[in-house]
Amino acid sequence: MLKMSDAVIINDDLAIPAAEIEISAIRAQGAGGQNVNKVASAVHLRFDIAQSPSLPEGVRSRLLASNDSRISGDGILVIKSQRHRTQERNRRAALERLRDVVGAAAVEPKTRKKTRPGKAAAEQRLAEKRRRSKIKKERGPVRSDD
Repeated sequence: MLKMSDAVIINDDLAIPAAEIEISAIRAQGAGGQNVNKVASAVHLRFDIAQSPSLPEGVRSRLLASNDSRISGDGILVIKSQRHRTQERNRRAALERLRDVVGAAAVEPKTRKKTRPGKAAAEQRLAEKRRRSKIKKERGPVRSDD
C-alpha cells in the first residue's frame, strides 16, 4: 500500500515525498538468537516536520504543538520500528506509523460552541437541590413538641 519510491500518502489532499523521509537500519534490541548482533533489522525513520515543504501550515503547527515524545525540540519526528524480524516489514510499519501520526494531525479539531442548559434542565437541577436540602434538614436532632 505504501511505496517508499514515490511518496507516503496520508489522505486525499496530503502526501509526503520520499525525499523528505530518512530511513536508516539499526540493530534491534532484545532477544534474537544467532542474528541479533549481525543483522540490522530495526528501522529508524526521521521526518523533519519544521522544514517540510509538503506539510500545510495547519498540520505542521498541530504536529509541533502536540505532546508527542517522538517529536524532538528541533521538530524532527523519530519513529523506531523493531517489532518484526525483517527490515522490510519494520520499514513498512514505521511508514504506517508516520502516516497515522501525520494523518491524526491533518484532521482539524472542531471548535467548541458554548451552550447553556435549557429551562427544563435548570428547573430539574433546582428541584433536586431542594429535595436534597429537605433530606438533610430532616437528619437533624429529633425535637419533642410537648
